[in-house]
Amino acid sequence: MSNLAATELSTISGKVVDEKGQSVPFANVALVEFATGNLLTGDVTQEDGSFEIESIHAGKMLLVISSIGYQTFKSEPFDLAPGTTKSFDAIRVSEEMGNLQEVTVKASRPEIIVEADKTTVNVEGTVLAEGNTALDVIGRSPGVYIDENNTINLNGRPGVTVMINDRPTYMSSTDLANFLRSMPADNIKSIEIINNPSARFDAEGTAGVINIRLKKNNIDGMFGNVNVGGMYNGLYSPNAGVSLNVKKGKWTNTASFNHSQFNFVNELNITRNFQLDQGVSRFDQESLITMRNKSYFFTGGSDYQINDKHSIGASVQASQNNGSNFGNSVTAIDNPGSENMFFIRSENDENSQNRRLFGNLHYVGILDSLGTKITSDIDFTRMRSNSEGLLSNFNWINEPVNVSRDFISTLNDMDYRIFTAKVDFTKPFGKGRVLETGVKGSWVKSDNNLDLAKAVEEEPFTPDPNSNQFIYEENVLAAYSNYRSKFSEKVSFNAGLRAEYSDITGTSLTLDRVDNQNYLSLFPSISVQQAISKDYQIIYNANRRIARPNYRLLNPFVFYIDPLTTEQGNPNLRPQFAHNLEMNHVIKNAYQFTLSYSLTNDVFQQIFLQDEETRTTTTFTSNLDKSQNFNFRTMIPVEIAKWWNSNHMLQVTNSRWKSMIGDALLDVAQTSLTFRTQHNLTLPAGFKAEIVGMYISPAQYGQATIKGFAWVDAGISKNFMKEKLSLTVNGTDLFASQIIRANVQFDNIDTQFRQYRNTQGVRFTLRYKFAQGENFRIANRSGSSEERSRLD
Repeated sequence: MSNLAATELSTISGKVVDEKGQSVPFANVALVEFATGNLLTGDVTQEDGSFEIESIHAGKMLLVISSIGYQTFKSEPFDLAPGTTKSFDAIRVSEEMGNLQEVTVKASRPEIIVEADKTTVNVEGTVLAEGNTALDVIGRSPGVYIDENNTINLNGRPGVTVMINDRPTYMSSTDLANFLRSMPADNIKSIEIINNPSARFDAEGTAGVINIRLKKNNIDGMFGNVNVGGMYNGLYSPNAGVSLNVKKGKWTNTASFNHSQFNFVNELNITRNFQLDQGVSRFDQESLITMRNKSYFFTGGSDYQINDKHSIGASVQASQNNGSNFGNSVTAIDNPGSENMFFIRSENDENSQNRRLFGNLHYVGILDSLGTKITSDIDFTRMRSNSEGLLSNFNWINEPVNVSRDFISTLNDMDYRIFTAKVDFTKPFGKGRVLETGVKGSWVKSDNNLDLAKAVEEEPFTPDPNSNQFIYEENVLAAYSNYRSKFSEKVSFNAGLRAEYSDITGTSLTLDRVDNQNYLSLFPSISVQQAISKDYQIIYNANRRIARPNYRLLNPFVFYIDPLTTEQGNPNLRPQFAHNLEMNHVIKNAYQFTLSYSLTNDVFQQIFLQDEETRTTTTFTSNLDKSQNFNFRTMIPVEIAKWWNSNHMLQVTNSRWKSMIGDALLDVAQTSLTFRTQHNLTLPAGFKAEIVGMYISPAQYGQATIKGFAWVDAGISKNFMKEKLSLTVNGTDLFASQIIRANVQFDNIDTQFRQYRNTQGVRFTLRYKFAQGENFRIANRSGSSEERSRLD
């Protein structure tokens, strides 16, 4: 029987071709246990015929390949050891004579694979990935929701760590959203959703980890693609890109460059009621914000295989985002006891630029035949962000005559430098026993300079006392140990402990204020896998996680959104800690039924405070005492027909928040529901189609109650010129229904929101693929898939 405890991933890769040497796309590739004939895992070949399977199983195996119109292929038995890579030469399959129709309809690629420790969403080759961004496909993943503040929520909870090829991104939610918008989804192979990370992962991220895996190069020679496209949602947004992969001998080199624009109009309506002694004063605000963003994204890497046991490599990512936002709002103010109506018209003109450079050096060494391995990584990130804005306010009574004017100018410069270094050591002992240990250090420094000035009428601008320069320094030293073994042939476990020491200093040069935090935290984790049968297993997980405050939020700044609303920083923010429990039932590596519970202390939450006297609203992030989250989640794939695959997710969440906010007690709870359905269709004449529908029921987020809403996306693609040329057309938010409606009714606050970001649109992408010298390389290279992904 294969060793279910050997969770050191192995990789099996190859390419399937027909008798003429032509690629066979969308063939089923199955990894089968030789002794029992049990199906362990599998994949579907890409459009170029290549495949790559990651497996936690070990022992004597068979590779079985099947495709409509071809005879089934079975490989010779081979041994698969934990943490190794098995590569096949070009596998030839023979045509099946008879029973062939004039038009062959092939099964579409499975989109979601459920594994013991994660859920993998295949992005590569899907219709909805064409022309979309990384943020788009993350938002369509099971259990993921991106709210109106660009915060990524997983299973109903914020606090998600986003990684790219196993490396953290170290960005705020807004900066991360802009960065992911600049990354085309065409560069992504898959998205891994890890609800309960082991001690090997950073403890950051109370809700879990989303890991973006970029495409790999498995073929000797040179190949790549050129694409051009655009989107129209009332505004036109063009995009274009080129990707090149060269692999020869011991060298693998990749590079891609993409330019995209993301333009849309944000409709925002806010109604606020202020309770005065004379009665209720009502503020009705209607805003129209035109947002234009231009992004440039480059990624490149080089890998050198010194020999079968040692490899080194380097990678780089560079991105730039230029933003131009213009907002126009009118607020009508009705005061009790007065027949006059007061009006404020605001124009907010802002230009911004965000530049990010990331570099990585890495080494992988295999020390013995058992797979003992040492890996090391050195990362450096530099991000520069600056913005310049002018808020112009025009005030009048009843009619726009005798208009008074005031102005607020904003200059904000931010500079982030992040350096990390880590070493990981893996020691297999045989029979599924594996010890992992490692150390890591990260050093973060940010300099945030906010310069505010005000003016009235024609008077010159004078400095605002809320201007501030804030320097944030964070040093985190970590060490972990993780051990995997088994209690019996059917029960295995994975237990670990991670220790992290954090030293944080926040310095306001303007206020001459220094805030220090330092703490040592322990993060235990345990996972037990019970194989009830060959097709049914139960996984029990428990862990403790942390989320540290974003350094921008710790800055005691005051930012003017409009003359009635300000956003403030909070230097007293503390880290939040989450305790997570989960029981996950997995059937046939496809069906999933999960129960989970999470208790989070000092939970981050956006807070609204209302001043009745000045009739202004202030928002900031604060620590609530605690939140509880009960969650049930199920994923069910259904093959409606050979050419029609579907996957459905249902999630039911009960959330409760309890905390004192000022002098008022917040104690709210609500049960919410999320339903997602995706359909992949492979149609005659080479057409492929995908449809995604999403429904989110009313839900509670701290003080705010969000009303339910739903939306539908769809896409269709067609290949030409022997699959070298493809055309894809996508429609987003087909019924213009992705409207956010919310209200805050707490203490003295009575506010309603309505927001629509003009997500309804149509997008097209034309892509041409080129290749030269597609000769697959035979190699047996050791190393887990995680470390191998660092070489791509």
